[in-house]
Amino acid sequence: MTGQEVDALLARVDELETRLAFQDDTIQSLNDALGQQQIALDRVERSLQLIAKRQSDIASLMPGDSIDENQPPPHY
Repeated sequence: MTGQEVDALLARVDELETRLAFQDDTIQSLNDALGQQQIALDRVERSLQLIAKRQSDIASLMPGDSIDENQPPPHY
């Protein structure tokens, strides 16, 4: 193998190592962002469950006609 071939191979290895380092950094950044998104999603889900429970509790306290799904609406 000549000196030029060795230099060309070393240049390719350097390029590949550089690409790998950037890819590792990108993967870590994406993983961090995904973790933050999962935390935010968990918070939103808990909030939605709490709101749904509160709405259900309030609806059960309100007087009103109970709707019988087997009966047609009054305009029939």
